[in-house]
Amino acid sequence: MDNELPRQMRQGPLSANEFVTTVSHFHRAEIARMAGWRDRIDRTTNWAITVVAAMLSVSLSTSSAHHGVLIFAMLLVLLLLWIEARRYRFFDVYRARVRQFERHYFAQIFSPQEDHAANWLAIVGESLRTPRFHVSHGTAFARRLRRNYIHMFTILVIAWVLKISTPSLQQATAGGGLVHSAAESVKNATLGPLPGWLVVAMTATFYLALLVSAFAFGRTDTDISEGDVHV
Repeated sequence: MDNELPRQMRQGPLSANEFVTTVSHFHRAEIARMAGWRDRIDRTTNWAITVVAAMLSVSLSTSSAHHGVLIFAMLLVLLLLWIEARRYRFFDVYRARVRQFERHYFAQIFSPQEDHAANWLAIVGESLRTPRFHVSHGTAFARRLRRNYIHMFTILVIAWVLKISTPSLQQATAGGGLVHSAAESVKNATLGPLPGWLVVAMTATFYLALLVSAFAFGRTDTDISEGDVHV
C-alpha cells in the first residue's frame, strides 16, 4: 500500500481543488525558505555596518589609533561581502521559484494577460528535481557590492584619507588642519615595514578592483529580476 500511493500520484492528474491546495502550500513553503535566506543576508549586512561603525569610532576618536585599523576594517568588510554573496546565491534560487508563481499564476488570476511562459510549471518542476544556482558567485558579489557595500567602502576610504592627511589624528603630532603636501600624507600611510607609497598603491588598486567588479560585471537582466523592486 505504501508503494501504491506514489504510483497513483504519478499516474493520475490532480483535480482543480488539489492543484490549488498544492500550489498554496508550496508557495508558502518557498516564501518561508526565501525569507530565511533573506534574514541571513540582512544579518551579514548588519555585521558589516557594525564593523564600520566600530572601526571608525576606534580610529577617529584618538590620535593614538593607527590608520591600519581602517585598512583592517576594509578587509573585514570584504570578507563579510564574500560570505553574503554566497548566501545571496541560495536566496536567489528560492526567490526565482516564488517569482515564477507570482508572475505566471497569481498575476494571471488578478490581472489576466496573454501568457508568455506556458511552461513555467515545468521550469519549477525541473528546479525541484535538479536545483541549480541562477547567478554565479561573481555576479552575486557584484550585485551586493553595488546595492549595499559600496557605500561602506566609500565611508572607510574617506575616513582613511582623513586619518593620514590630518596631523591632529596622527600619533606624536599635535598640529591642526591638513598636511601641507601629498608626500606628507603618503608618508603617514606607512604600515609596519610597508612604505607609505606601497600602502597607498595597494589601497588604490583594491578600490579600483571594487569599482570594476561593481559596475563592469554582474549586470544580468533575467526574467525573474525584472521590475524596480529587487534585492
